[in-house]
Formats: sequence, C-alpha cells, structure tokens
Amino acid sequence: MDLNTWMLFFLAYLLATLTPGPNVLLVVKNGLQHGWRAALLSITSNLACQAILIGLVAMGVGALLQTLPPLFIALKLAGGGYLIYLGYKALRAARAGNQEMTLAGSSASARSSRSFLQEAFLVSASNPKTIIFLCALLPQFLNHQSPLPIQFVTMYLTICVIVSLVHLSYVALARRAGSYFRPARSQHLFSRITGGLFITLGGAILLSGRP
Repeated sequence: MDLNTWMLFFLAYLLATLTPGPNVLLVVKNGLQHGWRAALLSITSNLACQAILIGLVAMGVGALLQTLPPLFIALKLAGGGYLIYLGYKALRAARAGNQEMTLAGSSASARSSRSFLQEAFLVSASNPKTIIFLCALLPQFLNHQSPLPIQFVTMYLTICVIVSLVHLSYVALARRAGSYFRPARSQHLFSRITGGLFITLGGAILLSGRP
C-alpha cells in the first residue's frame, strides 16, 4: 500500500468513524459514568472485535454473509435485540435513580474489567452490516501486486489509531459538557438519552433490509 492509497483509506475511515454509532455511544456512556479506564477498556474490546472482523473479511466471510440471507437475518436479530436490551437497562437504571456517579469515575470499581470488555465486544459485533461495510471498503485499497496480509495489518493499525483518537475525543467533549451540570443530574439525564438511542439503533438494525 503506497502513501497516497493509505491517505485515502485514512480519510475514508475517519469520515465513517466520525459518524456516531453504537460503539461511540457506549464508549461515551462508560467514559462519562465510569471514567477513562472504562472508556479505554471499551475501545480496546471494540478494536479486538474489529481485528476479528477484518480477519473474516480477508477470508471472504463478508461476501459469504451476503449470499446467505438466513444467517444475515439471525445475526441482525441478535444484534438489534442486544442493543435494545442495553437501552432498556439504561432507562431502567435511570428511573430507579441508580446513576448517582461522579465524573471522576469513583464508581468504576462497581463493575469488573471483564464486564466492560464483554459489553463493548458484543456491541461492536451487534450489527452484521459492519462486516459487509468492511468487505466493501477494504478491497478498494488493496494492491494485489503486494503481500495482502501486510496491507490488512496496515489498515487495521490505521483503524486502531482513528478509532482511539475519535472515541477519546468524544469522551473528552462529553465529560467537559457534563462538568457544567451537577454530576448526579447530568448522568441521570445521559442514561435516559443513551437508553433511548440504544433502543433506536437496535430498532433500526432490526428494521433494516439486506445490504
């Protein structure tokens, strides 16, 4: 992959990442409610899932998924249902008044690292269109005259940098905005907002058609 091709890929993926989706929403929620450690764990798990998806794309699984409607529908139902479940949990916690946390993240110990990692991995894997998007995007920047594994690794490392910078920037902005409000009130409100957005995103996945 030459420099010009890499720069085009960088810009294309940056634009795609800047658009808020379930992954950004989860990282911001965890970063605001549980602190920077929770945000970093969520990003790490998201990138681990991305590594698996890129590996599947390299093996041609994305193209296979497009030719097997029952598999695509099953993954869509599971992914959309999980996002709706996360939204319901956030709304229930907000109603119960269980979101009295500080922006300093003093409650981060209330959840284990494993729970953050598992949640972020499942959210990242929740939309089957992600692998199809990668299947359509990544081959556009491949040079078949050069070793493909090196190019896939280069693109993955680029994705790691982009995702980390963008997601952490969103967390910083959210924490800065939250500092202008009382911690308990702002996090109670944010739980209601994220709950509604997770349910909306989950519904959008369930109602979406085949790519």
